[in-house]
Amino acid sequence: MKFVQTNVKDVWVVELNEIADSRGFFARSFCGKEFEEHGLKATVAQANLSYNHKKGTLRGMHYSARPVTETKLVRCTAGAIYDCIVDVRPESPTYLQHFGIELTAQNRKALYVPEMFAHGYLTLTDGAEVVYQVGDFYQPGYERGVRYDDPAFGIKWPVPIEVISEKDTKWAPFKAE
Repeated sequence: MKFVQTNVKDVWVVELNEIADSRGFFARSFCGKEFEEHGLKATVAQANLSYNHKKGTLRGMHYSARPVTETKLVRCTAGAIYDCIVDVRPESPTYLQHFGIELTAQNRKALYVPEMFAHGYLTLTDGAEVVYQVGDFYQPGYERGVRYDDPAFGIKWPVPIEVISEKDTKWAPFKAE
């Protein structure tokens, strides 16, 4: 795997090192040892799959509050998404900065989402499928969210938002905890 550091503290893009032959290719998509060598949490407590019917579907922006914080490794396995995260760690030098990347079935990139980052994505195609490896067990009492259009973040979504849950439209403006 190739780990590409971004301009937001502790955020990494993980690319595959494909070993190809006449059959196709083989690549390791996760290795706990390599994650630990880069200072990343290597625990996988859950793996989740999300399927989205329509282009323009927004899911997010979600995170888990302390002490139940989640890391995520997010990969698009069908179609394409614009994946976006926001640093909501008050002590961080990149506090309230966001990072976005196009994840597609073709580019096979993954985004490592550290603890205390709000995460969401917007589908760029119909039939987008997303796989998450999550570093802690989901606990509803610690679920938090922020508005996808909160001016504190200045996120520019690449396509119009056509489908969004009622819950995701009702998150309050961001306030540090």
